[in-house]
Amino acid sequence: MLEIKELTKRFSGLLAVDNFNLTVNKGELVGLIGPNGAGKTTMFNLITGFLRPTKGKIMLEGMDITGRKPHSVAAKGVVRTFQATSLFNDFTVLQNVMIACHLHPKTRLLEAVLHIPGNQRKEKEARMQALEIINFVKLNNVKDIPAGSLPHGHKRVLGIAMALAANPKILLLDEPLSGMNTKEVGTAMALIRSIWEKGTGILLIEHNMKAAMNLCQRIAVLSFGKKIAEGSPNEIRQHPEVIEAYLGTQQHDA
Repeated sequence: MLEIKELTKRFSGLLAVDNFNLTVNKGELVGLIGPNGAGKTTMFNLITGFLRPTKGKIMLEGMDITGRKPHSVAAKGVVRTFQATSLFNDFTVLQNVMIACHLHPKTRLLEAVLHIPGNQRKEKEARMQALEIINFVKLNNVKDIPAGSLPHGHKRVLGIAMALAANPKILLLDEPLSGMNTKEVGTAMALIRSIWEKGTGILLIEHNMKAAMNLCQRIAVLSFGKKIAEGSPNEIRQHPEVIEAYLGTQQHDA
């Protein structure tokens, strides 16, 4: 599904990503972990077109998407969430997801202004799609509440719901469990599993090591922009370089 080949990114003299290789197969749930500053978010920015690589290629289903604009990458099926969830705080949960639905089929401005029948049909379809997504992520009981009034965990789930509205082939989740309490983490993990079980490929950045180990089928580890290990959660737990670079004393908790 997604193949990253020798991806490299330099910022002046800083080598942020160094010759990185990774494959995410169709319907696979893969983790990307590493210490702060390891290059994980830079990697996501490269994959989704927010940054251009210094060298290397990003292939989606055999198609070269290297250096494409973010909207073009998303239209091809690579969709991401952000560490800081971007919501329309004054709009309801339903309105937020409906807006995200419109990003995919792209309602024409003239149709929207003139309220012509084609656009009214699209509005109805967007509402139906949004309600289906809201039901799937279990936000039904807050669908009419402004996004800015939601608790933190609900905001993170709404961010995932908005990403799902773009019909991703592969979903990039950037620390989806950040700042959540124990109950919220359990709910979000169940949602991520449900998305994966429906056939969507997932590439996950997560600092909650116990959650990452329990969720992911395979994990790649970055340290100072370079991949130092890749394997099953059990292999990663026992990898000496990973223990030294990242897990440290947390290895026994994972």
